[in-house]
Formats: sequence, structure tokens, C-alpha cells
Amino acid sequence: MADVFKALAHPVRRQILKVLRDGPMSAGELADRFPVSKPTMSGHFAALKEAGLVRAERHGTTIRYRLNAGAAEEAIALIMELTGAGRRESDT
Repeated sequence: MADVFKALAHPVRRQILKVLRDGPMSAGELADRFPVSKPTMSGHFAALKEAGLVRAERHGTTIRYRLNAGAAEEAIALIMELTGAGRRESDT
């Protein structure tokens, strides 16, 4: 779970996840949307993959990234549990 929070700490990575909500995209398509170098984007992709927040699929020479909603949902559930969010007053 630490990898998830580390990945989510960077604003570019959060933006990548937002973009991927609309569907899978190639690494090049994603890189074109951000004002950072391709090697920097590669590092962001690696952090997101390591955290399990995205999945990479190779199609020939192209890598397409897809949002892994399950990992994001786990992180949200943990945050809600830690903060008590979502509990009714009668539960406390």
C-alpha cells in the first residue's frame, strides 16, 4: 500500500490516472499531454505500475497503459477506514 500512496503523491501521476479513466492510451499519447520529458514520463509510468495502479500491455512496439481501478479502490477503502469516513453517527 505504501507504493500506492507514493505514486499518488505526485500531481503528474494523479493526472495520468485521470486521463486513463477514459480508456487505455499508449505511452506516447500520454507523454504528449504532459510538459515533461519522455524519460520523466517513463519514471512516472514505472511508479504507477509498481503500485499496481496501471497495467501495461505491449502491442508490437507500443505500450498501452490501462487504469487498474481495483488498486485505486483498495487505497480509497483504506483511507476511509483510517479516517472513519463513510461511517454513520450511529456506528461510532
